[in-house]
Amino acid sequence: MKKKIIWILSGIMGVSFVILLILQMGYIREMNDMRRKQFEDAVTRSLYEVAHQLELQEAKRYLEDDIREMELNSNFGDLSIGGMYTQTQSFTFQNGGFSYSQIIQGPSPSATMPSLQIPNTPPENGGNAISDRSKSLQQKQLEHYLANKSLVDEVIYTMLNTASSRPLSQRIDWQFLADELTDQLKSNGIEIPFHWVVVTANNGRVIRSCGCEDFNASTLTNTWSQSVFRNDAPNRMGVIRVYFPTFDDYISKSKGIMLPSFLFMAILMITFCFTLFIVLRQRKVTEIKNDFINNMTHEFKTPISTISLAAQMLNDASVAKSPQMFKHISGVINDETKRLRFQVEKVLQMSMFERQSNTMKLKEMDVDELINGVVNTFKLKVENIGGSIDARFETEDPFANVDEMHFTNVIFNLMDNAVKYKREDVALHLDVHTWNEPGKLMIAIADNGVGIKKDDLKKIFEKFYRVHTGNRHDVKGFGLGLAYVKKVVLNHKGTIRAESELGQGTKFIISLPKIDE
Repeated sequence: MKKKIIWILSGIMGVSFVILLILQMGYIREMNDMRRKQFEDAVTRSLYEVAHQLELQEAKRYLEDDIREMELNSNFGDLSIGGMYTQTQSFTFQNGGFSYSQIIQGPSPSATMPSLQIPNTPPENGGNAISDRSKSLQQKQLEHYLANKSLVDEVIYTMLNTASSRPLSQRIDWQFLADELTDQLKSNGIEIPFHWVVVTANNGRVIRSCGCEDFNASTLTNTWSQSVFRNDAPNRMGVIRVYFPTFDDYISKSKGIMLPSFLFMAILMITFCFTLFIVLRQRKVTEIKNDFINNMTHEFKTPISTISLAAQMLNDASVAKSPQMFKHISGVINDETKRLRFQVEKVLQMSMFERQSNTMKLKEMDVDELINGVVNTFKLKVENIGGSIDARFETEDPFANVDEMHFTNVIFNLMDNAVKYKREDVALHLDVHTWNEPGKLMIAIADNGVGIKKDDLKKIFEKFYRVHTGNRHDVKGFGLGLAYVKKVVLNHKGTIRAESELGQGTKFIISLPKIDE
């Protein structure tokens, strides 16, 4: 898959996750707003009903008190005394659950109506006379009732007005208020802790609170208010204020519903990122392997072509007659064969280390002596290209447990890299330095070559990785040398690191444990 397509798909998935996250946040915000609105509506309904019940309770209490007082001074019932009749009018308040009776008096029908003897007249004439007298009586009773009803209304108004003139603290049954407030909130689905306070409507003076001395409803959020005795004058009205200390926690509980959704989104996002990382890494590995195959083909093609050409020259009769030419061609064939063998051994060595099938043959050796042998061997190659090598052996204890063959290859590979990556405009200079640190034997190999970029510096020890990639072959190799070096050093229980500046050179530092360590 092309890199461009991978990034396009990654961008689409990233944008999709961001949009999904925004939608989820919008749903949470909308759910919180809805939950808050439902809570506010429930509290408003509860407070309104509590205020209404307080008003009904006050009206009932004072009406019952006045009725009891009237019962002590009046006679009730339907009586006919001294030519007068007494009729009880009843008024029932359904919401309050009580009734009020008013006595209406008037002349007794037997007193106002003369004793008549009904003559033996035809039925039609007698029927009309009785009907007219009955209608007249009903009309008088209706007029009397309407007159007394206005008196009843005036009495009720007077009693209620007398009740409203009492202090606010005497007009409210506080236990009734507390119980009614709890019941109404619970019936509307609100069962979280709350505090309440009753204050005057005109100046906010506290009349009674729930017992929380620090409760100041005027300065707190999450507080709802409701006027009590709304039909009275402003200086007689009261205000109930309710505060919910755990309101924010109550609202935030809705977020818990979305936690599983966010969890699964996070899992999907992590899985997607991991998959993308694997795809990009696999693509990179594929590119490195393709680069390795291209370089290996080129590395093998050159010696094979040289050997093929030399073999053809050996078939020439003139070459056979010249021992010097024959010797030269044989030497070329031998050198190119060694070059092929060396390249194949590199690949095989790396394969052996990957399978952990190669065991190190460690023995106590003088590392300075081993390195000096490699320097002497390599000096001729460096001098042939106009370069130089300086070796400084400053160890007090140069002995360490090493594998002679593999560690020799390590030093050789590091020096060989210096030759490969030398600058064209500056003569190569190699500096080899050894010294001791507490418990360690240190080796440094520095050059003044082209250097390595910081981004490449982190990857130079990876297998198949080369600073020059693709089909560029200005530097020969498979990208296995430094990977092999690091593997050998780690098997010696040592460490290796690189320091470099682009255009200034590179320095490799190896640390080996001393024998007693």
